[in-house]
Amino acid sequence: MSPAFKDTFKAPDLRKKILFTIGMLAIYRLGCYIPTPGINGKALSQFFASMPGNLLSIANFFAGGALGSATIFALGIMPYISISIVLELLAGIFPYFERILRSGVEGRRKFTQWTRIGTVLLCIVQGFMVSIWLENPSHFGNIVMVSHPGWKFIAITIITLTAGTSFLMWLGEQITEKGIGNGISLIIAGGIISQIPAAIQQMTMLTSEGLLSPVLIVFLIILIFFVVAAAIALSQAERRVPIQYAKRVVGRKVYGGQSTYLPIKINQGGVLPLIFAIAFVTFPSIMLQFSNKPVFRNLAMILSPASGPGMILYGLLIVGFCYFYAAIIFNPEHIAEDLKNYGGFIAGIRPGKTTSEYLEKILVRLTLPGSLMLVGIAILPYILMHIFKIQSYLIVSMFGGIGLLIVVEVILETMNQVEANLVMRQYEGFLRKVHR
Repeated sequence: MSPAFKDTFKAPDLRKKILFTIGMLAIYRLGCYIPTPGINGKALSQFFASMPGNLLSIANFFAGGALGSATIFALGIMPYISISIVLELLAGIFPYFERILRSGVEGRRKFTQWTRIGTVLLCIVQGFMVSIWLENPSHFGNIVMVSHPGWKFIAITIITLTAGTSFLMWLGEQITEKGIGNGISLIIAGGIISQIPAAIQQMTMLTSEGLLSPVLIVFLIILIFFVVAAAIALSQAERRVPIQYAKRVVGRKVYGGQSTYLPIKINQGGVLPLIFAIAFVTFPSIMLQFSNKPVFRNLAMILSPASGPGMILYGLLIVGFCYFYAAIIFNPEHIAEDLKNYGGFIAGIRPGKTTSEYLEKILVRLTLPGSLMLVGIAILPYILMHIFKIQSYLIVSMFGGIGLLIVVEVILETMNQVEANLVMRQYEGFLRKVHR
C-alpha cells in the first residue's frame, strides 16, 4: 500500500468520512436487490436481456440495473436530476429564481426544498407510468409481469418507487454533508461501475456465439485508453489568464503588487451538461415508450440517442448545456467587478466592462471545443453500435459515453477532495508528483 493511501486512514475525521461514504454506497447497492412487491423480477430481467439495445436498457444502465430487476430503486436518481434541470433553467431565465439562488444559504436551502418536493411529485408520475406499463402483457410479448394487476398494485408500486428515490436523494445528501462530497455523482458512478461485471458477461457470451470477434474486442480495449485520456484532459484542461494586482498602501503596510493567474476551464460544467442532456432526452422518450399507441412509441424511438435524429438532438443539448453552465459557473461580469474592487487587472485590458468582455470572449472560444469534445465522447457508444452492429448498450458504454465520463470525473473529483484533506493535515497527497 502506498504512503498516500496509508495517510488517508491516519486522520480520524478523514477516515470517518471515507468509511461513511463506503457504507452509504453499500446500502445503495443493497437496495438495488430488494424487489418491488407484485412484480415478476426474473421475467423482467430476461426481457431486458433479450432487448439489450433499446431505450429502456439505457435507463436501466443509469439506474444501476435496478430498473431491469424492478427493485425499490428502479427509478434511480434521475428524477432528482430532472427537477434540478428545471430549477437551474428557471434560475437562468427568470430574475426572481436567480435572486433566490444567489441569496446565499437561505436561497440554496429553498431551492433544495423545491427540488425535493418536485422529485417526489415526478416520482409519483413516473411510478404510475411504470405500473401501467408493467400491467400490460402486450409490452412484453404477452408475458405476464404482474400477477395481480389493479389499483392496489399501482398504489403499492407508486409508494415503493417514490420512497426508493426519496431515500436515494437522502443518501446523496448525507454523503455530501458527512462523507467526502459529491453524493449524487457518487451514487450514479457506483451504479455504473456495478454494471461492469454484467457487461463482461455479455461480452463473453457474444464472443462465444461468434457475434463479437476477438479483434474487435482488442480494438475496443485499446480505444478505452484513448477515451479515458481524453476524458482526463477534458476535465483538467484550462487556460490561465495572467492577473496583476496594483500596490496599495494601508497605514505603514504595502499590499498587492503580485502576479497570479485566473484559471478558465475548457469544460466548466464537468459531467453536468451530459447528465442534464441525457435526462432531457430520455425522460420524454421513456414516458412515450410506456404508451399503448404505436405513434407515440415510434416517436420515442426517434428521440432516443441511439437513432440518428436523437443523436443530433443529444449533441445539440450537450453543447447548449455546456454554454449554459459556463455562464452560470463563470460569470465574467462578477469576476471583472471583483478584480476591479481588489485592484486586479489584466495587462493591456481596461478594468470593468472591457475586462468582462475580454473574459467572455475567452469563455465562448474555450467552451466550443470543450463541448464538441464532450459530444464526441458522449455519442461514441451509439456510433460503435451502428458501425459494428453491437446491440448491447451495456457493452459499448464501457468504452466511452456518459458512463465512462461520469466515472472518470467522479474519481478525479474524489481524489482532489481527499488530496485537499491530506495537504491540509500536512500529509503528502496522491498528486505529489504533479506538485513537484
